[in-house]
Amino acid sequence: MTLLPIIALIAAAFFTGAAGYITFVEHPARLQLEDGPLLAQWQPSYARALPIQSGLAIVGGVCGLGAWYFSRDWLWIAGSVALLANWPFTVLAIMPTNKRLKAIRPDQTEPEIRTLLLSWGKLHSVRTMLGLGSTLLFAWCFAGTA
Repeated sequence: MTLLPIIALIAAAFFTGAAGYITFVEHPARLQLEDGPLLAQWQPSYARALPIQSGLAIVGGVCGLGAWYFSRDWLWIAGSVALLANWPFTVLAIMPTNKRLKAIRPDQTEPEIRTLLLSWGKLHSVRTMLGLGSTLLFAWCFAGTA
């Protein structure tokens, strides 16, 4: 067995952990803030999470495809597609909201801040579910080959 299945599973699990933390802990806590501080907290948090989550999605997805290549188990492809789907989902569904939120200065009084961040949270939860699906598929595959 190559290291690809292990790396795919670990990357997917880390992605899911990070996304889940944002969805279930960080974002609900930040929503307790007033609009200006809410946005002021979201902006650097987003900037820091972006390279971590995007990198984990790529590493996990590519390693999952490699695991499929060596095993020919279609579940590796399914898990890879779920994890890599975070990229187009983010670009097409979340990025318009991200751009609007990044364009607002936290010291501005914009009534749409909270509405946009509530929407962002719902969209981000889809990323968490895609990661979870990928992690479960990879774990199932890995358990079958161990």
